[in-house]
Amino acid sequence: MLETPKLRGRGAASNESGRFEPHKREMFADGWEPEPEEGFETREHIERAKSIITRNVSPDIGFDRSINPYRGCEHGCSYCFARPTHAYLGHSAGIDFERDIYVKVNAAELLRAELANPRYKPKPIAIGTNTDPYQPLERKYKIMRSVLKVLLEAKHPVTIVTKSALIVRDLDILTKLNKLGLVSVGISVTSMDHRLSRFMEPRASTPSRRLEAIKLLSESGIPTRIMAAPMIPAVNDHELERILDAGKAQGATTASMILLRLPGEVRDIFREWLLKTYPDKVKHVMNLVRDYRGGRDNDPRFGSRFTGEGPYAVLMQQRFEKAAARLGLEEDAMPLRTDLFAHPQKETAQLSLF
Repeated sequence: MLETPKLRGRGAASNESGRFEPHKREMFADGWEPEPEEGFETREHIERAKSIITRNVSPDIGFDRSINPYRGCEHGCSYCFARPTHAYLGHSAGIDFERDIYVKVNAAELLRAELANPRYKPKPIAIGTNTDPYQPLERKYKIMRSVLKVLLEAKHPVTIVTKSALIVRDLDILTKLNKLGLVSVGISVTSMDHRLSRFMEPRASTPSRRLEAIKLLSESGIPTRIMAAPMIPAVNDHELERILDAGKAQGATTASMILLRLPGEVRDIFREWLLKTYPDKVKHVMNLVRDYRGGRDNDPRFGSRFTGEGPYAVLMQQRFEKAAARLGLEEDAMPLRTDLFAHPQKETAQLSLF
């Protein structure tokens, strides 16, 4: 039996070609050469995007616009629902998704131009909805920080979701936004077990550092949500109450939970991870997933794709509601202000003559 090469520090175990590519390719060790070990190297693709605010009309999402400063994500979460999007770039949803990262270097410039449009009407912009805005490359490029500066200048509301402690680097800007009622943050904690977290999310911040980030954000007065996401049956679902307890202890005021989703190629990538990490649990985990996904590996229907249905989903929701009520964690955050918004001055390449 042929085995795939060892992939050090990667969440995916394979790199099958994207679904839109004309030729199918797979990575494997054929036994003729020493087994290679894939490292941490990341391929940076500089992208000058044409627009930066993405609109959506999904009825089960609480926002209608979002920003993603990066495409692909170095965190390498084995369960990431965004992996299939890399196929549109000619890449694999596997290793390529966490190795080939597109950096939108003109994000702040585009944002300023779009907000400067006299017809623009403000509503909260969600950041971190597809890939993490504070993934490792953010240390180098500071795209997120430049975006926040534009939002502060325009007094525009923003919600941020991340699993990176790097967010505390921008406490200065976030604190100013919060004084105006313009920001809320969600920190995702998947497991309190450092070993499990390292296997599932190899390049994300450790659970303890994420909890420290919640503490620092909360101490600065920034409304912070603890997100138990995703809950994976028979893997980390037993930690739900412990995660919420830890978030509350560090100052979180709101909470949410999302069950594991396996759209497109994510199903096979996650199954590979299960086979590698918990080979004795594969059948049990997948059966439970199908139990709350209407007998399928994934249910894309609006209204059920995030919550699931059936006995397992009901039980998890009851556990969440009971724990949140005991801890005084709200499910909905206070609405952010939109009345302070002021169109920023659009940058121009021509200097004033006076």
